[in-house]
Amino acid sequence: MSGQVRTSPGAVYDLGYHVVWCPKCRRPVLGGRVRTRLEELLRAKAAEHDWEIIALEVMPDLVVKPHPKNSPSYVANQFKGCTSHHLRAEFPHLRSRLPTLWSRSYFVASVGAVGAATVQRYIQTQYERAPKAKSGGEDA
Repeated sequence: MSGQVRTSPGAVYDLGYHVVWCPKCRRPVLGGRVRTRLEELLRAKAAEHDWEIIALEVMPDLVVKPHPKNSPSYVANQFKGCTSHHLRAEFPHLRSRLPTLWSRSYFVASVGAVGAATVQRYIQTQYERAPKAKSGGEDA
């Protein structure tokens, strides 16, 4: 992924996951202050687990390097659960507009050392071309 092999007791690894999930009903609620806070929460959760975030875009769409003991479902659910709890507590309009913040599903793919740069470029170009969520009123 980043060209660095990591070690822990009993393991040497270079493992990466490309994880994507979206708001319930794909509602455009991730603009303005919500977007900024979501990025902060994702980085804090990654730091808590000693996971390295390689690329991050808010849909959310990220490439993360977890420890091999952490399954893809664990990684996705840690990010989704933490961010939903905090964002809905800090931004009341998210509670009133959505029954739950995130959809139940997520996408995850393994990313090898060769493909990490390609995935990172893909994420960046997709979000450079994508329309941005409006940041008016409630979440600004």
